[in-house]
Amino acid sequence: MDITLEQPARGRLITADERELPVPATLRYAATDPLAVHLDFPPEVSLDGTGVTWTFGRALLQEGLRRPAGGGDVQIWPCGPALTVLELHSPYGMALLRFDTAALRRFLLRTYAVVAAGQEDLGAAVEEGLNSLFGNV
Repeated sequence: MDITLEQPARGRLITADERELPVPATLRYAATDPLAVHLDFPPEVSLDGTGVTWTFGRALLQEGLRRPAGGGDVQIWPCGPALTVLELHSPYGMALLRFDTAALRRFLLRTYAVVAAGQEDLGAAVEEGLNSLFGNV
């Protein structure tokens, strides 16, 4: 099954001086990579003028909508009943973004309509990963 979902997500970048700047993004989910969600940012919002994609676990998004989650490059937590914060860390720095919780929840529910929790078929993903690591050895 080769289904890909995309949903626009309007984020707000929280700057060091606590201003909020609008940041367009796209949430993306592919049934061929059932455990991951992708957050795509267009070139005009990146430091080097190229599009940027952050990939993290669908389960992390689900947990972060309810309580603080994540301990690595992506951390997610609720900020009141209507907003969710994503904290993204890279070698170039950190970005703190707020998103509408209802939009994130709607996207997450759409992903579960494509591949239900616990029904992820990892066989193809594992095979693809092994092939990328070892080639045709």
